[in-house]
Amino acid sequence: MTEANIALITGASGGIGMELARIHASGGNDLVIVARSQAKLEALKAELEAAHQVKVWVIVADLSEADAAQKIYTQTEELGIKIKILINNAGFGGHGLFHQRTLAKEQAMMQVNMVTLTNLTHYYLQDMVAANYGRILNVSSSASFVPGPLQAVYFATKAYVTSFSQAIAEEVKAHNISVTTLCPGTVATDFVITGDLQGVATWKYAKSAQSVAATGYRDMSKGLLVSFNERVIKLMINWVIPLLPRKWLLKMSRAAMEKRD
Repeated sequence: MTEANIALITGASGGIGMELARIHASGGNDLVIVARSQAKLEALKAELEAAHQVKVWVIVADLSEADAAQKIYTQTEELGIKIKILINNAGFGGHGLFHQRTLAKEQAMMQVNMVTLTNLTHYYLQDMVAANYGRILNVSSSASFVPGPLQAVYFATKAYVTSFSQAIAEEVKAHNISVTTLCPGTVATDFVITGDLQGVATWKYAKSAQSVAATGYRDMSKGLLVSFNERVIKLMINWVIPLLPRKWLLKMSRAAMEKRD
């Protein structure tokens, strides 16, 4: 284990985050896991430490709180942990017409998906620049490349993540730091339930969280700019979507998010 391999992973209590933690630990690397559920984090800590003889620190935090990132950074500083791999995985969505959805839920989504991610990146990126080394993986979505009727705020938050990540990747590349944006399609996780997406046909074709995590971790390790877990999505985003009339794209995007009986 080298200090350079210590990772911090948000949203590690399930789904892609949990699988990323397992992949990282399987290489004999220590890590900090962050989420709201202490019980789930402690169970994962016990699993990883027993299976891979690594050190796992647990930080319980609600990333929808404005000062969450500062508290997390302060805790790692107090523990003397130097984070060299930051994985901003935590995020959630929500289904429905924007004007009918609860504003508080949309604000919490923006806080978790954009603000806390940005704040954590700012804190840890400064240390990475000082050390002249770092790896960042920001989990975005293929949704970040199109507007999202019926998930307007979620799609918009992911557009921010993809744009922000690529911009800072260019800024810090001279410091031996890479920033990779993972843009998967639908993934079989609790995201469907928490986002009220039951009945949306698109999720019938969801890929496993393990396969998505494996792709993202591999591409982060290679220092790639954008990571896609499906070739057809990469093809659509790079070569088809840019050519579609905007009205067509909006209709197609909405149809993909409609619930079916």
